[in-house]
Amino acid sequence: MTQPNPRRRLAEVAKKVGVSEATVSRVLNGKPGVSEATRGAVLTALDVLGYERPTQLRGERARLVGLVLPELNNPIFPALAEVVGGALAQRGFTAVLCTRTAGGLSEADYVKMLLEQQVSGVIFAGGHYAEADAPHEHYGRLRERGLPAVLVNAGVDSMPFPILATDDAVAVEQAYGHLRSLGHTRIGLLLGPEDHIPSRRKLATFVREASRAGLPVPPEVIGRTSFSLEGGHAVTSRLIAAGVTGIVCASDVLALGAIRAVRRRGLSVPEDVSVVGFDDSAFMNCTNPPLTTVRQPIEAIGRAAVTVLVNQIEGVAVQTEELLFEPELVVRGSTAPARVRAEALGA
Repeated sequence: MTQPNPRRRLAEVAKKVGVSEATVSRVLNGKPGVSEATRGAVLTALDVLGYERPTQLRGERARLVGLVLPELNNPIFPALAEVVGGALAQRGFTAVLCTRTAGGLSEADYVKMLLEQQVSGVIFAGGHYAEADAPHEHYGRLRERGLPAVLVNAGVDSMPFPILATDDAVAVEQAYGHLRSLGHTRIGLLLGPEDHIPSRRKLATFVREASRAGLPVPPEVIGRTSFSLEGGHAVTSRLIAAGVTGIVCASDVLALGAIRAVRRRGLSVPEDVSVVGFDDSAFMNCTNPPLTTVRQPIEAIGRAAVTVLVNQIEGVAVQTEELLFEPELVVRGSTAPARVRAEALGA
C-alpha cells in the first residue's frame, strides 16, 4: 500500500470522488455529517488509489470486487469484463481486473492479493476450477474467510460456490445438428485439454449425438489442444487428414486456427471443410468467411453473476447449484453442405 503525503492523499481522493477535501477528511477521521453513500465512495477511492485506510476503518471490506480472468487474448473475456464491470458499478462496486499471464501472477497469487485488499467478493471466469488436475487450494481459502465468490463456466464438483455456465450440451447439440442437416457425416471435434470440464461435457454430448445418428466416433476425429490459435491450427491438420468435412470447435479462437489449417492444406472453408465455433466473440461476423458459431449469452451471464455475488455480500442466501444458460446457434458463412473430398477417398 502507498504511504502518502496526507495533503496529496486528500486532494487525490477528493478529485476521484468529486467531493471536497474537507468531506474526505471527515470520512477519514470518522466524523459525522457525511452520507453513507459518500462515505463508501471515499473508502473505495482509497482502495482503488492504493492508499491504506485509517486504522479504525480497516475492519470493513472495501467496495471492490475482484474479477479474475485467465487471459485477454480471447475476445470473450474482455466482453465479459465489460458487462461485469458495468453491472458492478450500477450496484456501487468497483471491479479489480486480475488476468493471468505467462510468467506473471498466478490465480492463487491474485486470491492472496484480493484478500489483503479486503475486497467484498470475487468473480472468476475460466479459472482453475474448470480444470480437474489444477490446484484448487486457493478456493478453500476464500471459503475459510467467508468471502463471497461466483464461478463463471463449468467447474469440478467439489466447488462450494455458485456456478453460472453456458449449457455445453445444448451448444454441441446445436452445432452437431447444424452440420448433420448439411449432410456432414464425418464430423470432427476440437476441444481444450483433457482435464477441462466444459470440454468433457462437450465430448460426452458429441458422442451421444453421433450415436443417435448411427455414426461412429473414431479417436482420430477428436482433437485436444490449448485454447489458442496455434493449438487449433496444429490439431486441425490431423483432423483434416482423418477426412473430416465438418469441425465443431470449443471456442472461436480454436475455430480461427482450424480455418487457417484448412487453408494451409490448400482447401477452402466452407467448400471443403465447414467450421463451427463457440462463443460468438467480437468480430466473428467480420472474419473471412464470417464464422458460424454458438453464441454464449455473455450479457445475461455477466449480469446474473453480479446479482448472485451482491446477494451474497448483502447476506441473502443463494443456491450453489449450477445455473445453465441457453446458447444460440448463429449461422454465417463458414458452414455449407458437405461434399466428398478426393483426399478423403484416398485419391
